[in-house]
Amino acid sequence: MDSNKIRNVAIIAHVDHGKTTLVDGLLKQSNTFRDNQAEMSQTLLMDSGDQESERGITITAKQTSIYYNDYKINIIDTPGHADFSGEVERTLNMADGVILVVDAQEGPMPQTKFVLSKALELGLKPIVVMNKIDKPARRIDEVNDEVSDLFLELATNDDQLLYPTYYAIGRDGKAWKSVPANLDEDANFEPIFNAIIEDIPAPKVNIEGSLQLLVTSLTYDNFLGKYAIGRITRGSVKTNEQVSLVKRDGTVKKSKIDKLFAYRGLTREEIKEAFAGDIVAITGITDAEIGETIADAENPEALPTIEIEKPTLSMYLGPNTSPMKGREGEFTTSRQIGDRLRKELETNVSLQVKEDGIGFIVSGRGELHLSVLIETLRREGFEFEVGRPQVVTITEDGEEKEPVEELIIEVAPEFVGAVSQEMGIRRGEMKGQENLPTGASRMTYIITTRAMIGLRNLMLTATKGTIIMNSLPHGYQTLGAKIPSTRNGALIAFEKGISTPYALQSAESRGELFIPAGKEVYAGMIVGLNNRQEDLEINVVKEKHLTNMRSKSSDGAVQLTPFTDLSLEQCIDFIEDDELLEITPENLRLRKRYLDSNERKRMAKSNK
Repeated sequence: MDSNKIRNVAIIAHVDHGKTTLVDGLLKQSNTFRDNQAEMSQTLLMDSGDQESERGITITAKQTSIYYNDYKINIIDTPGHADFSGEVERTLNMADGVILVVDAQEGPMPQTKFVLSKALELGLKPIVVMNKIDKPARRIDEVNDEVSDLFLELATNDDQLLYPTYYAIGRDGKAWKSVPANLDEDANFEPIFNAIIEDIPAPKVNIEGSLQLLVTSLTYDNFLGKYAIGRITRGSVKTNEQVSLVKRDGTVKKSKIDKLFAYRGLTREEIKEAFAGDIVAITGITDAEIGETIADAENPEALPTIEIEKPTLSMYLGPNTSPMKGREGEFTTSRQIGDRLRKELETNVSLQVKEDGIGFIVSGRGELHLSVLIETLRREGFEFEVGRPQVVTITEDGEEKEPVEELIIEVAPEFVGAVSQEMGIRRGEMKGQENLPTGASRMTYIITTRAMIGLRNLMLTATKGTIIMNSLPHGYQTLGAKIPSTRNGALIAFEKGISTPYALQSAESRGELFIPAGKEVYAGMIVGLNNRQEDLEINVVKEKHLTNMRSKSSDGAVQLTPFTDLSLEQCIDFIEDDELLEITPENLRLRKRYLDSNERKRMAKSNK
């Protein structure tokens, strides 16, 4: 296909501003599907993973292609969470322009700033789509000014300041060049289709030269194995062609292309030949990794590798060592866990793994990034344990430095005091505060990543679940003093057995319970949160002794307060340095690192 008829565009935005909904509308209105397919399809076509559908977020960047007026438009849908920004960094290399989606009420948010800066550094042509203009609290003029200020701050050349702005209701499939007087009037995404064709440049490529393709993404299936995905920068590629794979270290491996695929809608179609400017998927090159170059067999020239920002959080992940190990998981050994993590490294570019005894230290971009990996392993049948997240420091000019984040909090005015108190304890530095048209207060803090660990659950509790928190990497600063723990002590099971209603009824007065009656426990397992600062051992398996005495009060049915069932993220936030989280396909169990109470006391003394 003529490269002048190809457009490669990435859709970027903050989380929940409507990227994936916009892509779905473009897919449906381009007649990529038959009518009955569009009706039968799920609400968000691009969020195909189980966790993506359940969490309502995009986790991995995905490619799709649509045809419009003889033009082929390759669209890359990117994640909106800062934890998955590595996905954005690696996929922007395939695009020639970006569509920046901004919520008409919220305006530019932290991740908007991050992804836009990456796009403008690469010299990509921007188009702004102001989405959700039907919101009652929309601020169209103010948001336009905020977007202009953002471009003035981030633009690398004057041309990037001349961006077109469109107005849309992505959910309804409507878009306009200017704000319509009546939002109910008939409209479609034709203005956005035309903007992509007219404002996004055609790929600047050389069809005549020798082959160059930078591997930007990898995927697998059980039939053809590994797919290497990327944009052809130069030349052309054919099925069964001999090529060279230029590795990161400069070594060259000879390979042969087995099959060649192009994208159409959500499917890959097999083709015989593709030319510079197009995005393709190639099978047969089993050694390909992200950031490497597939080049001409006789004249292998490497493209610049993809540079990804460093991880900020790490945690221990190793085989389960509890008394219940091996009961519920299919894969339980250190070797099986290590093989799976090495496979994950091929596609998860922001992840780093290194061995640590029988386990591994896994480093990622944030708690959400690591928890998605943990949940994936759990669903695949792995059984393992993890420790408390730790900050990843760097040494610069002989000084140890830790990562810092810009944290933006939106909360109702009555909770501002509770937020300020917690941020004071964690040494957060306030940069600004403003009142929003919705009545909420927006506060901006500079806070260390170390202080962010466990913050979300505390804030949700303090604000009755109404807080909105977003963070953005903000560089590094000198490592500060230790932040005091504000969590109360744990309620620890004293002996193994099955928890009884009788024992739990007396334990309720000690604190908040995490287990129901009839749950199997072991000595050293955490069963609740104490009302006081220190840990407390309790017996939750004690049974009521039978006697021949009868009374109205003792013979009544036991009524227990419903227990608190912690999610995976809440468990990770909960654990302290001397605790572990046991993860199996069936259960999450909190436990002390040292199960024996005497050993715990010895270790506590030695650490003082």
